Amino acid sequence: MPTFPAPDGTLLSYRVHGDGEPLVCLPGGPTDSAYLSELGGLSAHRRLIVLDPRGTGRSAVPADASSYRCDRMVDDVEALRAHLGLARFDLLAHCAGANLAVQYVARHPERVGRLALITPSTRAVGVDVTGEMRQDVARRRAGEPWFPAASAALGAIVAGTGSDWEAIAPFAYGRWDAAAQQHHATTTPDNPAAAGGFGADGAFDPEATRAALAAWKGAALVLAGEFDLNSPPPAMAGVAALFPDAEYAEQPGAGHNPWVDDADRFVAITAAFLG
Repeated sequence: MPTFPAPDGTLLSYRVHGDGEPLVCLPGGPTDSAYLSELGGLSAHRRLIVLDPRGTGRSAVPADASSYRCDRMVDDVEALRAHLGLARFDLLAHCAGANLAVQYVARHPERVGRLALITPSTRAVGVDVTGEMRQDVARRRAGEPWFPAASAALGAIVAGTGSDWEAIAPFAYGRWDAAAQQHHATTTPDNPAAAGGFGADGAFDPEATRAALAAWKGAALVLAGEFDLNSPPPAMAGVAALFPDAEYAEQPGAGHNPWVDDADRFVAITAAFLG
């Protein structure tokens, strides 16, 4: 895997899939980007440059643990851009990676042409995801055999009396089949320090980020999954509303990882937006 140095000297790694115009991709977690794979075949349309965030995958562990903070990792994305020799590029981010992506856009608006946010986390922009939103999405799965146990665990989490996140894993997928279960096993953050430090105090300034996005002249896609209770559709519509030029799409039958649930539909939506 190719590597490049971050400004603080940490050696960062990235994967390359496909050919053509580059699309920089930021995973959630932060965790090893391998779970994104080729994004359901999006690599047939663009050359995917998939970053392993510092301290995850094959990227080195930094000497300074405070550098895991999301706002500080903006410099890593900028170093990747410079390493690739790109004056301007398109950017895709999944889940927690969206917090990094929007902060990069806020700091370097002239560098990003199109921004695709896939079932994004909303911490960096301050859009609320309520327990009621999650419960409303969860009720759509009431006919599933795993629903009673998962629903009970979700209720305890929403109420603040439980923390069995593994029990609600089926809600992350449109189908809780063998393929989904295998994929889920690859999504667990591989460095607790990186995951814990990402949202440390000072990592986010939602008001400033929203103001920067409102002034940004690029185009955005916010893709929601119909069944995604991590990033429920109403909250995703709220994220899309922050951009002057945004497309909101809801993928039917999809959860938090829509390229796993229906790769063809995911690629069709995303590739059409990216052109």
